[in-house]
Amino acid sequence: MNKEALTFEIKKIDKKTGARLGVIHLPHGDVETPVFMPVGTQATVKAMTPEEMKEMVGSYIILSNTYHLFLRPGHELIKEAGGLHKFMNWDRNILTDSGGFQVFSLGDLRKITEEGVEFRSHIDGTKKFLSPEKSMEVQNYLGSDIMMAFDECAPYNATYDYVKKSMQRTTRWAKRCKEYHKQTDKQALFGIVQGGFYKDLRKQSAEDLVDLDFPGYAIGGISVGEPKEEFLDILRYTAPLLPQNKPRYLMGVGTPDYLIEAAIAGIDMCDCVIPTRMARNATALTHYGRLNMLNAKYEHDFTTLDKDCNCYTCKNYTKAYIRHLFKAKEILGARLLSIHNLRFLVNLMENVREAIKQDSLIDFRDEFYSKYGYDK
Repeated sequence: MNKEALTFEIKKIDKKTGARLGVIHLPHGDVETPVFMPVGTQATVKAMTPEEMKEMVGSYIILSNTYHLFLRPGHELIKEAGGLHKFMNWDRNILTDSGGFQVFSLGDLRKITEEGVEFRSHIDGTKKFLSPEKSMEVQNYLGSDIMMAFDECAPYNATYDYVKKSMQRTTRWAKRCKEYHKQTDKQALFGIVQGGFYKDLRKQSAEDLVDLDFPGYAIGGISVGEPKEEFLDILRYTAPLLPQNKPRYLMGVGTPDYLIEAAIAGIDMCDCVIPTRMARNATALTHYGRLNMLNAKYEHDFTTLDKDCNCYTCKNYTKAYIRHLFKAKEILGARLLSIHNLRFLVNLMENVREAIKQDSLIDFRDEFYSKYGYDK
């Protein structure tokens, strides 16, 4: 029997919260958890080289996007190049999403059937089709270390009946994904729990997917525009429904408060485009809140972005200089903020892990929130 691509061990559980300190063993190295995973949508974390992601940011796993790579340059070309790791010169771990979220975000440009989803490319308008089997084929060609089952992500305000049918279809599609995927020694396939904001549907989805025995599980369909109270309620309800001995991945979460709350709820993995998107819009994440670097008050401010940060940007550049770069529309401004924001979130999770070791995650959260300006 072939060795599985993923094994997971829990090193410590925080006595006050149940947060987990763990290690995911994958083909391209170990990943300590809880972890924030930067997003490299089109086979690149925007504005960053792989060397910078390793040496300046400290990432051991990043995401790439099945939908975008399927459309351009095409999974066949990436397979021809030797797989995604070789194509993008990244020798650490990659997780690929299924393409489901992007397809369902197309609205009127797509048509859902039991077989899959027909849609028009946002690039050139040509007709395309993604099914559970096609998503698996694309991800197999990409060669990611963790791949996601093809799911349907229902909108936040969807009715109970719609979400129920969507959730049941997601389960049927998960079965088809598992039947198609054979490279279990090279790529770990995660199931995705859906069910919207209806707890009975979340419970049913989790039970059905756990019966299928995936090596890891994701929580999808939250952090989609709902109030924070609803997000936390569903997160705290759903996470304990997932196996204790397997990684738990909360999809699409990347603000500091959501990352900390996810860890407290027992989540091991999170991802989001927030750090690089904010960087391109001149916003810095700091221990003292967000800074808009276009603000006139930084014109003569020759201090670092964040006195509590030791990233490359904070060691070498001032607020005044970074503001100047954005005002002059120089690309370096976005690059320097990308380095800082990415390192800020990766470092945040390093500190979360240390707090779990010390059984002090609640104290860490309260202190962080007090400095950042969050309400508990």
